[in-house]
Amino acid sequence: MMKVESHVQRKQGDWILNTLMIEGYDVPFKYKRKKLYKNLKGQRINLTYYPMTETVAGMEFEIMNVVRVK
Repeated sequence: MMKVESHVQRKQGDWILNTLMIEGYDVPFKYKRKKLYKNLKGQRINLTYYPMTETVAGMEFEIMNVVRVK
């Protein structure tokens, strides 16, 4: 179980992009949903994820792509 420090939701086309910052980790955890989700800040959650790299303005950043939130 991991504790959520920050949860941000923003519209990206037809999807809602969710970004989580988890206590003890320096990388963002990202996932997409079709609808808004309740705010997870302060909650303990169980995640299934895998590491990815994302290129922004020519610079590579490590992110974690979430495939399941429980």
